[in-house]
Amino acid sequence: MVEITQEEKAILNSEFGTTGDKTALSIVVKAAEMLGAKRLVKITSSHIDGCLYHGDSGVLFCESLAKNGAKAKVPTTTNVGAVNFIKTNQARLSSEKLQMAQRLMDAHVNMGCTPSWTCAPYQIGARPKKGEQVAWGESNAVAFANTVLGARTNRYGDFLDIACAVSGRAPYYGLHCSKNRHAEILLNVTGLPEKVKEEDTFFPVLGSLIGRLSSDSICAVSGINRIVSEDQLKALCAAAASTGAVGLVHIIGITPEATDLRHVFNTQRPREIISIDMDMMKGAFHKLSQTKQAGSIDCVALGSPHFSISECEQLLEMSDEKKFKVPVYVCTNRHTAQQLKTQDIYSRLERIGVVFIIDTCVVVTPILPGSGGIMMTNSAKFAHYSAGNTGYRPIFGSLSDCIKSAQKGSATLNYGPWK
Repeated sequence: MVEITQEEKAILNSEFGTTGDKTALSIVVKAAEMLGAKRLVKITSSHIDGCLYHGDSGVLFCESLAKNGAKAKVPTTTNVGAVNFIKTNQARLSSEKLQMAQRLMDAHVNMGCTPSWTCAPYQIGARPKKGEQVAWGESNAVAFANTVLGARTNRYGDFLDIACAVSGRAPYYGLHCSKNRHAEILLNVTGLPEKVKEEDTFFPVLGSLIGRLSSDSICAVSGINRIVSEDQLKALCAAAASTGAVGLVHIIGITPEATDLRHVFNTQRPREIISIDMDMMKGAFHKLSQTKQAGSIDCVALGSPHFSISECEQLLEMSDEKKFKVPVYVCTNRHTAQQLKTQDIYSRLERIGVVFIIDTCVVVTPILPGSGGIMMTNSAKFAHYSAGNTGYRPIFGSLSDCIKSAQKGSATLNYGPWK
């Protein structure tokens, strides 16, 4: 039985708020019952994954909520949609499906959500502080919020995410609770050569290995004794959340809740200690490619999670502004795109063959031409999902590999330590 406050009881009894408020809170309470939560917790923000069109039922549900007066009670950002409002002809959807996809996105805006349309809300200012209770959807965003920011959220799926935003509450269970945020498994990378840890591909490869080794358990990683960028942590979180049900990773000495091993494991011994060696890392690297790494490629896909300004700057610099022979799809959001335009990076990248995909993503929306081909990517998340979602078989490599391959029109990889 879920304990509810007098305020919550008044909403459920239609004594306070709108019909939409009642519907949303009823969903959250029912979810809490199913999940074994004894009460709800007030949240300070939400990120909505359910704004991506998967069928008419989601549209009708959200339109019903909006029609009945539902409004987000906390700052709420939106994940990618199926429509690029800037270049609406990019999505290969029927006019009927495009209309439904737009209706779904409109419904969320009508409920007071910020039209951010990004899988990386933390790049556009949505950055809850350590210890803040939030209700976020989208697997990489959830892992990033918990791991890098130290906020507290479970992996909230479609419809429950908007219900949490409208009610301003979430079931108090799982990663919302301090006792459930301690690590269970220790992954030690101390034995890996330092030059491997400096590789561009190290963090997405390690992330994909973390997901496979941990499933839904919480891991702590020790042995990374260097400065780590936010983009590298983003890549690790996205990979881990794709290959496993990972919502939180502790990196000793780097992430906010991982000051030392004693604190991370709550003074207890790890349930399991795994020493990561080069054979394990090489295996994880090669699993990210699903075709022979030779011959022509059809495209390069970058930006899952959405490419940041610094990543776009790096792409421009590393390309030497030499033209690409195949399309290089760069997925990002309208806020980043606007800043790139202000800095004259956007147009320069377009001139060499970059195709910007704004507010959406080539793996979740049918944008890529044809029914299949070969895709080069530096994203472990793209590599994990592309074959199933798009029919394009991935070749995984570094950003440098992707650039050289696009300029040549065929796969060009410098395997380095991954041979």
